[in-house]
Amino acid sequence: MKNLVLRENRGGLCILSLNRPEKLNALNVEVFQDLRSHVDDLEKEFDTIGCVVVRGAGRCFSAGHDLKDIGAGEAPPYEGFQAETIEHLANLPQAVISAVHGHCYTGALELALAGDILLASRSAKFADTHGKWALTPIWGMSQRLPRRVGQAKAREMMLTSRTYTGEEALAMGLANMCVPDEKFEEEIEALAGLVLANSRFSNRAYKRLLEKTDGMNLAQGLRYEIEHNEGVGPDMAERVGAFGKKK
Repeated sequence: MKNLVLRENRGGLCILSLNRPEKLNALNVEVFQDLRSHVDDLEKEFDTIGCVVVRGAGRCFSAGHDLKDIGAGEAPPYEGFQAETIEHLANLPQAVISAVHGHCYTGALELALAGDILLASRSAKFADTHGKWALTPIWGMSQRLPRRVGQAKAREMMLTSRTYTGEEALAMGLANMCVPDEKFEEEIEALAGLVLANSRFSNRAYKRLLEKTDGMNLAQGLRYEIEHNEGVGPDMAERVGAFGKKK
């Protein structure tokens, strides 16, 4: 790998950092190839990694799809490679946190939307600028953004190419939380800690349930939850026993 995505393990936490800071972490084919290698590894590491954070090195999360790469006629390994990589990230068995500071535009927003939870700093700037460059989405924007913020707000973002602050992202539901820049690192650790404190079995079951029932009506979803219940995790007795001892 070319170290365009760095991996750091901290116990059960894995931090993946986009690593083209001199290019504002613009996303080219090589970045996606590195990202895919890490994601493929993480799919097999559920027993040791319980939470994944995706973030950017340097001044921002990412300025988006590298326009120079587009102009030069980028050559991914196969058609749909980048979109498939984002889908694999979204479908990891581990909880995925997108930690966004600075720019998060267009392709970068499509990548960030793969996270189960999106943590923004106040300096974060979000936009969908496909229309600005006469492009159309192919990495999931038209599907994930409306599901995240609703049709009305998604149309506004898509049709205006307007930039939104971290606080605006929080207000519209794009971000789950918005924190001061000086506390960004601390809040990433704290949020990941809350995720890791839960049973990995339960978190994985939640992700499966939410994925499988997306689009169902209430009655269908309730029936699916009962009929496909995964039962209790291998750590249930230990966790309940520890609670009893506290009492």
